[in-house]
Amino acid sequence: MIRIAGLFAAFLILAGASFSPASAQDKTITVFAAASMKNALDEINAAYTARTGVKIVASYAASSALAKQIEQGAPADVFVSADTDWMDYAVSKKTINEPSRVNLLGNSIVLIAPKDSKIDNVSIAQGFDLAKLAGDGRIATGDVKSVPVGKYAKAALEKLGAWQAAEPKFAMAESVRAALTLVARGEAALGIVYATDAKVEPGVKIVGSFPADSHPAIIYPVAATTTAKSETSDYLAFLRSSAAKTILEKYGFKFLVSPST
Repeated sequence: MIRIAGLFAAFLILAGASFSPASAQDKTITVFAAASMKNALDEINAAYTARTGVKIVASYAASSALAKQIEQGAPADVFVSADTDWMDYAVSKKTINEPSRVNLLGNSIVLIAPKDSKIDNVSIAQGFDLAKLAGDGRIATGDVKSVPVGKYAKAALEKLGAWQAAEPKFAMAESVRAALTLVARGEAALGIVYATDAKVEPGVKIVGSFPADSHPAIIYPVAATTTAKSETSDYLAFLRSSAAKTILEKYGFKFLVSPST
């Protein structure tokens, strides 16, 4: 009887171990997120893993590239886009679980220059001469045909009457972080990026801010994919939590939903 009791106790210990937090470490959620989300989302993901044991694997790139990768079958559970257009695209391709979609964040675009640049305190208003300001240098932003920050930049410059003269000076980057790097390295005299990106790059400074009404509202929708794992709903809930809000606002994002506890 003692031997049987001992074996039964051992079985209970092993059975209990299978439901311990350690088992969550075998689970992984894959997140495809806009490049501008990297610093904030890395911190959020670390906090989520610390709480749950669930590992988060994040892939950062331009929203356009990510939407197309998901369309082609890339194994993503969550998509965070830097604009509604690319989320709409993913929905149209039936790769997104539309009821899970939430407009989570807002942002703004700014004009940046290398940290040691003499350019400073630029008044961005109707008729400002961006081409003249750049001189012989280039202006970096995301590709205006596909990368959200580039689309926002072009829309703003068109409304302010500065696009036509400045267009030949633009260096179109594959993502907002690539544009940020060009300016930080001094390879571009100016750049147009999100305020949140400028905040995390010590090699640049903000020299001007674009009026909010000069471009479409900058909205970051988040959603689960149609192939998402069951654990994804809990992760999405965490993105809407007060804990996530604190982190996101620290990096300069605008939280657009009422936070959960």
